[in-house]
Amino acid sequence: MKDTFYITTPIYYPSGKFHIGTAYTTVLADSLKKLNQLKNKDTYLLTGTDEHGQKIQQVAMKNGKEPKEYVDEMADMAKKLWKTMEIEYNDFIQTTEKRHEVIVQKVFERLLAQGDIYKGKYEGMYCVPCETYFTETQLVNGKCPDCGRDVIKMEEEAYFFNMKKYADRLLEYYETHPDFIKPEYHKTEMINNFIKPGLEDLCVTRTKFDWGIPVLSDPKHVVYVWLDALLNYITALGYLSEDDTLLKKYWPANVQIVGKDIARFHLIYWPIFLMALNLPLPKTILVHNWIVMKDGKMSKSKGNVIYPETLVERYGLDATRYFLLREMPVNQDGIFSPEAFIERYNFDLCNDLSNLVNRTVSMVNKYFDGKVPENQTHANPIDEQFEKEAQNQIIQFEEKIENFEIADSLKEIWQLIARTNKYIDETAPWQLAKEQETEKLASSMYHLIEYIRKIAILISPFMKDTAQNIFNQIGIKDKKLQMWDTLKTNIKLENIQVIPQGEPIFMRLKADEEIEYLKNIMKGN
Repeated sequence: MKDTFYITTPIYYPSGKFHIGTAYTTVLADSLKKLNQLKNKDTYLLTGTDEHGQKIQQVAMKNGKEPKEYVDEMADMAKKLWKTMEIEYNDFIQTTEKRHEVIVQKVFERLLAQGDIYKGKYEGMYCVPCETYFTETQLVNGKCPDCGRDVIKMEEEAYFFNMKKYADRLLEYYETHPDFIKPEYHKTEMINNFIKPGLEDLCVTRTKFDWGIPVLSDPKHVVYVWLDALLNYITALGYLSEDDTLLKKYWPANVQIVGKDIARFHLIYWPIFLMALNLPLPKTILVHNWIVMKDGKMSKSKGNVIYPETLVERYGLDATRYFLLREMPVNQDGIFSPEAFIERYNFDLCNDLSNLVNRTVSMVNKYFDGKVPENQTHANPIDEQFEKEAQNQIIQFEEKIENFEIADSLKEIWQLIARTNKYIDETAPWQLAKEQETEKLASSMYHLIEYIRKIAILISPFMKDTAQNIFNQIGIKDKKLQMWDTLKTNIKLENIQVIPQGEPIFMRLKADEEIEYLKNIMKGN
């Protein structure tokens, strides 16, 4: 039986067109799925849309539509974008689906019956855009601490979840499961900012609007967004349904990916809900930062928004995916700028990767009529050292990716690309040909093709089409030679023929023209 790998993205709040920051999360999830498929694991990726709440109702009304009509249109928009980005999700859940709503109602009644939910009265400050309650002390300059917008004073009958009951148990879990929160500094944030000062009980119903899931035992209440939304990760697998096969197979999740703006809900509320339901917690919750502009967050009013479709249409999907993943460091926000995007394209993709493949294919054609020499000897003095250093880069990559350090993982691949380019200069095949050092020349070509093959395997989860283009150019048609388990083994390449004429995978861009183009697009011109 195959190992399983269940990965989720947060379900997206359908408030408009998705910019590149929103796309980042799903591209990351999809890349991890493809990586684990290469490792021969049974993978499952869940994504979707979070569709209840006061804000959705207000936005729908503003657009002259019923809420359900509006959220269905937004879900279709998301699915269209994911198709453009070649996101291979297994399930797309909308929280307005019956399969989700009926389970949320069952969960609510169960938590109510066991004393985790109680009825009370809410008085305090509420941020409509964030669908979040705050105490006076949590506000920043009287405004929402998450989005900076104005809050309103709310007073209404509500049900609450007894968070205090589970606070100590959650802290203990944090300490005994060091891989639960990545990066680890978010654990410190949760403890110091929310748990140690005293965990507030969570309001889990509303009565001021009706766009939500009604409470079965008290229908004037609708389930508040976070208890509703977070449960999608298990309702999609059939939790408490007639068929819970997927739940038994895939839960607990291997990794759940969330943005830092919703970290608190996933790192505190979600594990506590699971504890109350006596379910195992996810193995890892990965919190990523934002992709921002030099002048701060993306905003239409600032004229600095860039959409993924724009980049894909002009520069291709793989270049877009590579930039998104490469620019997001572990401990800070990633920054998008036209200059940075074009620089990555011209230097990383054209100068480093494309040039390496093109030069090598041309040399194999020139010196060996396109047939890759079957030579595994260390004829060149540098061969053994090159193999050792290249394999070490692969090990470094695997260590980084296992820790979900995505940008650093890609950096390791590009260091391997740089090392392979350096190997060309070290062996100087043109000089070996001139001096008729046939054995050394054959060894040089063999090593280049072998490590370009490995580079193609490494980039394939992130840049699938580029990887296949490389396999095609260097004549690696056997799917077994494209699999992850061949990275650390000595595979003897036999009967490999490169294509007759190498083709650049990426063509160098005119930097000034493209930077100007992107700036105009961002301004809406």
